[in-house]
Amino acid sequence: MTHDIPVGLLATGESHVAFTKMFKMLRDCNYPLKVVVCDDRVTVKSALAKAYPRAKIQLCQNHYLENFRKALRVRTEDTYHRFFASMLNRVFRKIDITDSTITEGLRHVMARYGENDELCRSIIMEIHDRRDYLFQYLNVPNCPRDTNLVELYNSHLQGRLKSMKGFQTFSAAQRWLNAYLVRRRTKTLTDCDVKFKGLNGHSSLFLTIKDGNEWPRILGVKSPQPPRNVQ
Repeated sequence: MTHDIPVGLLATGESHVAFTKMFKMLRDCNYPLKVVVCDDRVTVKSALAKAYPRAKIQLCQNHYLENFRKALRVRTEDTYHRFFASMLNRVFRKIDITDSTITEGLRHVMARYGENDELCRSIIMEIHDRRDYLFQYLNVPNCPRDTNLVELYNSHLQGRLKSMKGFQTFSAAQRWLNAYLVRRRTKTLTDCDVKFKGLNGHSSLFLTIKDGNEWPRILGVKSPQPPRNVQ
């Protein structure tokens, strides 16, 4: 994972048309897309199937579980606290998770909470029915289980936009976004930590540019050689 942003698109909404255009842009630049981590949107699935029929979808577990928190009112009531905690610990565990532990966890929470509670039972059955989308990261190397990295980029972008008073035209906004993405892709990374610490000192574009491709002169001097085994 290189933190690179291969394409950018300014759209009026998260529509099927917008996602179709974005995936087509990725395909046109021969991007080897294997999995998309996203919120639960039908428009993403349908658009992805057109451009990358073999690509997989991993639903963001954070957003998916947040919907259950709201339905169960766990932040304001204690009725379903134990059920929700059991589901997190048994099914969405952080370590040593396998297909077998997921099955065992679902059986456990069903036997303990689902047999006599319709709401718990419906949630457990939904997780079971959508487990391929919720736990796809187990089958795709280096696939995250949430959209935290994307949310971090969005937070930075929103911070930049707050100091601006808007754009006069849609095309002006497109030009600004294009310049912003170029800057993000060519700026040296400095604040990566934990498993991404090895990316510091390099630009994301340089980490993803194909061997043998000439570095665009307009972007200035290239970064140092990238670390080995960057994924």
